Amino acid sequence: MGEMKERMLRGELYIADDEDLAADFRRAQEILERYNRSGFVEQELRDRLLRELIAECGEGVHIRPPFHLEYGTRVSVGAGTFFNYDCLMLDVAPVTIGAACQVASRVQFITATHPIDPEPRRLGWESAKPIVVGDNVWLSAGAIVCPGVTIGEHTVVGAGAVVTRDLPAGVVAMGVPARVRREIGEQDRIEVS
Repeated sequence: MGEMKERMLRGELYIADDEDLAADFRRAQEILERYNRSGFVEQELRDRLLRELIAECGEGVHIRPPFHLEYGTRVSVGAGTFFNYDCLMLDVAPVTIGAACQVASRVQFITATHPIDPEPRRLGWESAKPIVVGDNVWLSAGAIVCPGVTIGEHTVVGAGAVVTRDLPAGVVAMGVPARVRREIGEQDRIEVS
């Protein structure tokens, strides 16, 4: 394993010019090309490709193409989670999505970050921080989850929100940056028959 890939896996600053990283990226992109070209009636093929692409994929995970990520090997998705069209994961660090989540169209999970210091950034140094999303979270259309963020279970994130900090369980958050607006409570309970 190359030095830069080892640094990336440890969460340290690295430069993405490592042959091992290039091979990992190429592998993921080849699988993604097949996945994104697959037809609606080819769900079995999609399921197989998804299990080949990402590290952990629970039962009943459904991701509508197009789907975009860098490596896949650091992504974990819990059972019954649904992703609508055009999800983007920059999965330099681990991205862990819980079970029974709803991920709307064009949601982005961005683990990659760059130094504020201009000189190392100019030289190509970067790093990443993991993202964790609890069970039964709903991320509305166009939400962006930034590096190092954890979102607690049952939380709802409004459309277009930019989640720059951790969100607790059981709240509704929205805005840029995303802020907790209220707790989910009795006023949100509905009868389902």
